[in-house]
Amino acid sequence: MTQFTEEEKAIRRIERRFNKGVVQYGLIEEGDRILIGLSGGKDSLALVELLGKRARIYKPRFSVIAVHVVMTNIPYQSDTEYLKAHCEANGVTFVQYETSFDPSTDTRKSPCFLCSWNRRKALFTVAKEHDCNKIALGHHMDDILETLLMNITYQGAFSTMPPRLVMNKFDMTIIRPMCLVHESDLIELAALHHYLKQVKNCPYESQSSRSDMKGILRQLEAMNPEARYSLWGSMANIQEDLLPNKID
Repeated sequence: MTQFTEEEKAIRRIERRFNKGVVQYGLIEEGDRILIGLSGGKDSLALVELLGKRARIYKPRFSVIAVHVVMTNIPYQSDTEYLKAHCEANGVTFVQYETSFDPSTDTRKSPCFLCSWNRRKALFTVAKEHDCNKIALGHHMDDILETLLMNITYQGAFSTMPPRLVMNKFDMTIIRPMCLVHESDLIELAALHHYLKQVKNCPYESQSSRSDMKGILRQLEAMNPEARYSLWGSMANIQEDLLPNKID
């Protein structure tokens, strides 16, 4: 019987969950040209590695490029040479795009919202410039479940970030290929492959509701080790006859 090292076991587990998400939700099709949003964090570095490896599989044939958006008014210390080398090592073209935002233009929105909105806008701009039909984001299962809990708690809506979102208005599809990968998997992968942590010194960053939900998800898993799978399954098991009727 073949014996695998602990590293090999971890890689196989991560790739199994990654490939299952890609296939189960039909995220990649023949001829796709996919743009990865590369922030430089462990999640986007892992996405470059996993998508780059899958692109070398014969079918379906697709190509991948990655863009690192630099917000010039935020004091980043991104090691762009490292990001470029990481992309090249995984057969992924690297693009750097600079932009900025003025928080005084819309005081109704937080600087974090404006920064995020402008980054997303930049992704669409670069995707169009490079004839991409899909944008891949590095959200993992924990991100999606935390968003579900946040939307239930703060928005009164049973919704989250879907693995696949077709945006007809922009003629673009958003995909989240790591939708079934656990954050703990990515922390392990980052350690195994010695990902270089990028330095960010954002003057607007503070404790967020997402951090709180991360703690709640851990509490739920302490109560029930299968909690994340129950939460995930609930999104496809909505029993409307056992819910209050909608009031007009």
